Amino acid sequence: MAYSASDTESRYNVNLGDLHSICEANYLRLTKAFPGYENTNATELVSGALSLRIEVIERCRYTTTLRLVQVGPATLPRAAIRLDIRLYHDAKMAEVVTLERHNQLKGRYQYPNPGMYQRDEKLQQNQYVAELLSILLVSGYTPNSSIFPAFDEL
Repeated sequence: MAYSASDTESRYNVNLGDLHSICEANYLRLTKAFPGYENTNATELVSGALSLRIEVIERCRYTTTLRLVQVGPATLPRAAIRLDIRLYHDAKMAEVVTLERHNQLKGRYQYPNPGMYQRDEKLQQNQYVAELLSILLVSGYTPNSSIFPAFDEL
């Protein structure tokens, strides 16, 4: 497909530096919020009306996949949000791989598109996780670790 000059001018250019810095910071935030992820299967962090449940759903040699379920007050519509985040231990990065029903997002999208994704959807989802974890870490939270022991300990 050939692009005209106006198409290339309006194309979104991914800033890998920004995306990588957010993913690196999210790795640090997650390991600080859930330091026992290697030995524990789940934890719950509570700060005021905000509750964040973190579950380990997959452990591999170089990666760990976590499921974050944000639960807000029941009076809010769509109070529960589910995200899957993959931790890359060798690169020390954490990347959103699933948000609700949206799997494996591309780095950029043309707009409009059939899924109605924003041009920088991947960056926005990782930024959302950064803000959520920052709120919990800055405001203080009550960890409820060791909800379930790791499979090795059973």
